[in-house]
Amino acid sequence: MKTTNVKAFGTKAADAPLNEMTIDRRDVTAKDIEIEILYCGVCHSDLHFAKNDWGMTTYPVVPGHEIVGKITKVGSEVTHLKVGDIAAVGCLVDSCRTCSSCEKDLEQYCLNGWVGTYGGYDKHLDQPTHGGYSEKIVVDEHFVLKVPANLDLAAVAPLLCAGITTWSPLRHWNVTKGSKVAVVGLGGLGHMAIKLAKGLGAEVTLFSRTPGKEKDALDLGADAVIISTDDHQMASVSGKFDLIIDTVPYVHDVNPYVGSLTIDGTLVLVGYLGGLEPILNTVPMIMGRKSIAGSLIGGIAETQEMLDFCGGHNIVSEIEIIKMQDINEAYERMLKSDVRYRFVIDMASLK
Repeated sequence: MKTTNVKAFGTKAADAPLNEMTIDRRDVTAKDIEIEILYCGVCHSDLHFAKNDWGMTTYPVVPGHEIVGKITKVGSEVTHLKVGDIAAVGCLVDSCRTCSSCEKDLEQYCLNGWVGTYGGYDKHLDQPTHGGYSEKIVVDEHFVLKVPANLDLAAVAPLLCAGITTWSPLRHWNVTKGSKVAVVGLGGLGHMAIKLAKGLGAEVTLFSRTPGKEKDALDLGADAVIISTDDHQMASVSGKFDLIIDTVPYVHDVNPYVGSLTIDGTLVLVGYLGGLEPILNTVPMIMGRKSIAGSLIGGIAETQEMLDFCGGHNIVSEIEIIKMQDINEAYERMLKSDVRYRFVIDMASLK
């Protein structure tokens, strides 16, 4: 298969910084779309993958799965998008499309293994996929999304991961007008959970360990802030919430939040992978038919639904735009939680 060399930013080792490199992009097949990348969001997953924190990185790696750009080529059989359209690509670029999950538009749970935008397997080139820290990307049309014209393109980028990661549980657990939703953690995921839940008509509360996030949370649309280290405040919301979206990305105690769920309420983990510590107390779960669940991004149809909803409600992420050459500094700042609330790379800086 013919390929084209394009500029990218990536790393060849876990202990090496990201630097400019050249990667191959395939020429478009009949079903492919080529996108000139205009903006790419920076996700914590990018950092973890670049540093091999999960022990599964194949190098070299080019991160980036919050991609917004302009379509520059389409294959002969592409039907729903055209050259010049503004398009987006999220965390998925392929799946088997035949298993029971894929048939239900749940490509993120593909039983035969979905293909990540980076670190996956490109069946056309027989090599790992590379992500959005690059000049362009070529993706099967099924995994390319249309961006509403009224939205700020840079601020759209984080919707492709942070947005859909919080939208999917909101939809799955049927959040609607009058639902009582709480969000644990106010970062890239948490701020989108507040905006989207509020957009759906829910009454939204932020759980925070410290008072410093109160003004930001209210400005983002939260109706209230509960300091989770304050026993009196926690008691005031006992049995209140239909859904709690827990966005905290590290091991933490979820027991205090379970008590704030209503009967049949669910706490859904979207930010942390691993074992829970301290041990989970099942008593309040059993006594109130309460659940603890997990959720992973969303399928393509659901992601398009989210983008259309955001277009209709003018919802985008709160961002700080950086140059591609500043990515290593941005990673260091992310480790210190020094970003409000998502970095987005202006890919013009790579040219």
